[in-house]
Amino acid sequence: VHLVESGGGLVQPGGSLRLSCAASGLTFSSYFMSWYRQAPGKERELVAVIGSIGSITNYADSVKGRFTISRDNAKNTVYLQMNSLRPDDTAVYYCNAFLGTRRYWGQGTQVTVSS
Repeated sequence: VHLVESGGGLVQPGGSLRLSCAASGLTFSSYFMSWYRQAPGKERELVAVIGSIGSITNYADSVKGRFTISRDNAKNTVYLQMNSLRPDDTAVYYCNAFLGTRRYWGQGTQVTVSS
């Protein structure tokens, strides 16, 4: 199983980024997909999760109204649209796939919000 994140980078406060996570080696449409993030010196935290067919989503309170998770099962890809970015959104963002006891992680992509 491979999960490959892309789309991170440096952005100014108030800006936007869209992260992508391309999955292979699994039946993508069966898995719940989520995005986590880990800032320096902090524990990894859940940012957003989406159900296997995209009808269920949930977000951390800190990103509600600013971030949107979506998926394209035809492309085996999950996205995280991030708007109104703030310096405290700076972190490494990880893609995660889970189904029952099976859980897989990507390698992460750095997002830095700074002027």
